[in-house]
Amino acid sequence: MLYKFKSKDAGDLIMLEPNGRRILEVIGKEVGPKGIILPEQMPAAIKALEAAIALEESRDKEAGVTPGEGVGGGLRQRAMPFIDMLQRNYKAGHEVVWGV
Repeated sequence: MLYKFKSKDAGDLIMLEPNGRRILEVIGKEVGPKGIILPEQMPAAIKALEAAIALEESRDKEAGVTPGEGVGGGLRQRAMPFIDMLQRNYKAGHEVVWGV
């Protein structure tokens, strides 16, 4: 399964199921085939993703692992395009949707 995130102010963002699921779990959205992130939810979602990235990178550093090393790269690599999408749509007041 793929997650295809759509919005009015950024290009479509397509993620494989494990990556899309992880992003949605981090921001506290129900993982499912359809959903919406409203503009008022975006600042908290961005903060949650940034905190999760920092935590992952801190754990990698403590373990002596290069951040993003391994299969599929780290959370930063997957989340930064999504954060950009959220920021653009928050400024414009538009939602981000998937599965519709």
